Amino acid sequence: MIAWTRIAIVLTIIVLVTLVMLPVQLLSNRFNWKLSWYLPRWWHRVAVRLLGIRVIIHGALDSHRPLMMAVNHSSWKDIVVLSSVADVVFIAKSEVRDWPVFGWLAKWQRTIFIERERRRQTGEQVTEVGKRLADGEIVVLFAEGTTNDGNRILDFKSSLFGAAASALGASPTGAVSIQPVAIAYTHANGVPLGRYGRPLAAWPGDTELTPHLMGVLKEGSFDVQVCFGEPVVYDENSNRKRVTRDVEGQVRSMLQEQLYGSGRAPN
Repeated sequence: MIAWTRIAIVLTIIVLVTLVMLPVQLLSNRFNWKLSWYLPRWWHRVAVRLLGIRVIIHGALDSHRPLMMAVNHSSWKDIVVLSSVADVVFIAKSEVRDWPVFGWLAKWQRTIFIERERRRQTGEQVTEVGKRLADGEIVVLFAEGTTNDGNRILDFKSSLFGAAASALGASPTGAVSIQPVAIAYTHANGVPLGRYGRPLAAWPGDTELTPHLMGVLKEGSFDVQVCFGEPVVYDENSNRKRVTRDVEGQVRSMLQEQLYGSGRAPN
């Protein structure tokens, strides 16, 4: 009974906060006010508190612009966590636009939707990412292209890093900074999450959203480690596949350190 009461209170407050902030955000989006960059961070900071997510930061956000974050991806909570830390926009597959609740929030936060199957639109989409980067926005790329179970990292897709090249011409330095970022869910209610417990925090693609969301709300609290790695410079002389490997290696190493310490991750 207590759990369901908490869920009702949390959802009610989130709805009320959204109803207050959403008109301001929509107006800011309509007139391209800079407030539209910052307002989502306030909403997400409220959300992480209400959801019981404690964010522990390691390292620091790169100050160089243009800046792209390359991040591992295990849950919708990654979006809430990152947005509570920095003023960011996301690259997402087009299907997200039509999801209930999450799709609305994604459009509110000015997410860049990618039509992966429509090759003719690829150039326009890449140009949009490049424009956002050149304007000084921090663009988040979930470089695996899908979610994982929270215990490992899938291979990063080098094709997704092509968006960084589109911003080179507009960059004052002729380069884009790509910062590796690892997100690790390590504890639930103060208890370490083991290999079989981490999928509770993660959201693998074959898991229904509503039961998963209810499970997260019932759980009460999570600790998540956000690790900022050393930025990798991407310029006209960069090899995209080599940059992808370098960035992926850093993210993999930081995640392993948070989940398993200095030892090797189990197979």
